[in-house]
Amino acid sequence: MSTEPGRPTADVSCRVAWADDARGIAEVQVRAWRQSYADLFPAEVLASMDPAQIAAVWHQSLTKPQDARNRVLVALERNRIVGFAVTGPTADDDSDPIADGEIAEFSVDPDDQRLGHGSRLLQACVDTLVADRFTRGLCWLNSTDDARRAFLTEAGWAPDGAHRELDLHGDGTVRVKQVRLHVALTD
Repeated sequence: MSTEPGRPTADVSCRVAWADDARGIAEVQVRAWRQSYADLFPAEVLASMDPAQIAAVWHQSLTKPQDARNRVLVALERNRIVGFAVTGPTADDDSDPIADGEIAEFSVDPDDQRLGHGSRLLQACVDTLVADRFTRGLCWLNSTDDARRAFLTEAGWAPDGAHRELDLHGDGTVRVKQVRLHVALTD
């Protein structure tokens, strides 16, 4: 991004996703998962992830959302999707789905990290949760993801003591421990 007078600045933004964004979201998701889960999933599982199949699922989801407060946001550099996030009511048993909104997915393309896209996307998530009248934001992250934890805590999020273990492969072979962070969305 240039800061010289008279020179254009980078064309970056965040917005609500459209059904036509499905392919770009799927491509970011595949690249992000291949990096984030390289130590958890067998290489052949990650290599077999098909962006076209994942895009079809995203297209269906974007065409017919399950809940009026479920939102998919995309981070853009010009017209290229560089990240995405999903917000909506939490499904956690110990939370209030009216007051507690969750960032259920949050990914920035590995090649586009550390360029400000994540910060813009996080702020868009918070703004969306506030607009949807949630008073507390929640976000689950892998317990070993120190970079994401630092990113969120620097933005004001903090652990709330909740934790869980997920079976990512459905057969008990790939388990990941997660911790939950939260932030107040009102003063």
